[in-house]
Amino acid sequence: MPTDPIKEKPPEDFDFQEIIYEKSDWVARVTINRPRVYNAYSTLTLREMHEAFRDAAYDDAVAVIVLTGAGEKAFCTGGDVKEYAEVYMKRPHDYWKYMVEFQAAVDMLRNCGKPTIARLNGVVAGGGNEFQMACDLAIAAEHVEIMQVGTRVGSVASGGATQWLPIMVGDRRAREILYLCENIPAGKALDWGLVNQVVPYEKLDEAVEEMCQKLIDKFPECARYTKQQVNFWKDLAWHMTIGHARDWLSIHFATQEPWEGMRAFVEKRPARYRELREEAASGGAPSFLWGPYLKECGECGAKGIPANFAYCGACGAKLK
Repeated sequence: MPTDPIKEKPPEDFDFQEIIYEKSDWVARVTINRPRVYNAYSTLTLREMHEAFRDAAYDDAVAVIVLTGAGEKAFCTGGDVKEYAEVYMKRPHDYWKYMVEFQAAVDMLRNCGKPTIARLNGVVAGGGNEFQMACDLAIAAEHVEIMQVGTRVGSVASGGATQWLPIMVGDRRAREILYLCENIPAGKALDWGLVNQVVPYEKLDEAVEEMCQKLIDKFPECARYTKQQVNFWKDLAWHMTIGHARDWLSIHFATQEPWEGMRAFVEKRPARYRELREEAASGGAPSFLWGPYLKECGECGAKGIPANFAYCGACGAKLK
């Protein structure tokens, strides 16, 4: 007999490497399993999350999906900066493809047709906050801190944060979170509406389980359509902007701000924020790492050599 393409699979049939996928008692659990990098997601993680969310969406024995991170230090700290530096800084146009993977995972989570709970067990940063905002509900341990980091590391938090924070916490608070990139303790996150509950860490699983049981005892089709209706404003903001964000971010990856931000993070040093400002204020071109592509080599004829180069990168001749 042909295989049913809409049929769910047992978790053990998946060969996941960077997530843990479990299903039992009406609940599917997806755990980002990269604790050594504070559960930052790689491109592979995003693909595996998408596949798990899709399977849970198809499985009529799943009523609720819980998303969390391994360990107690981090829920998720966003994209893997080391992968960014090693892969996408070398091939910026591939960041567009990366954003396709990111969007697919977020969209599958948001459009799974079932209530979703973010189990916040540790630090929630960058894209990690965007994933928790993509969930319907969130329960945080008391030690959790939430932050956006885009303007601090040379990026823009347009994978959900710029779109959804104004809806969830209001315009002024959203700007504070996005511009300042400061830590938001769990209590403040609760007060601002970023999470639904805050509990001691040892009570986290109990609180999540209690929420799951309440959601299980509701009609599934009614819950699915309620989710679709409540998604309206977040859908509107998301679909009006995410395509633009995908293209802009991929182009921006070829400029100096992300290079400086990523290198500073990897090298564990302060970023040169003011130096770049000073360069722009003095009439320089801080968008380019070594200046705009203006010079030509009189020896070999190479063109498009960065303005700050003293020697030709092709033949080594001194430039005039």
